[in-house]
Amino acid sequence: MKIEVLGTGCAKCITLEKVVKEAVAKSGKFAQIEKVDDVMKIMEYQVVSTPGLVIDGRVVSTGKVLSVDEVVALINE
Repeated sequence: MKIEVLGTGCAKCITLEKVVKEAVAKSGKFAQIEKVDDVMKIMEYQVVSTPGLVIDGRVVSTGKVLSVDEVVALINE
């Protein structure tokens, strides 16, 4: 599983990255977590509001910081 956190380094983006790491640990699954701060790469996903969360190439959230439990639920989908 590949999880990408899209954002240019704002506080929400940093917080979401921490939440994702915590959620992956809580889920017990193996996941590659990547922080994407390249604006062109973010635009490829058509995300206009950061932070964005991409799981296995699918945008699952934009513009908000999810809770650990919300991210765990997305990982388990």
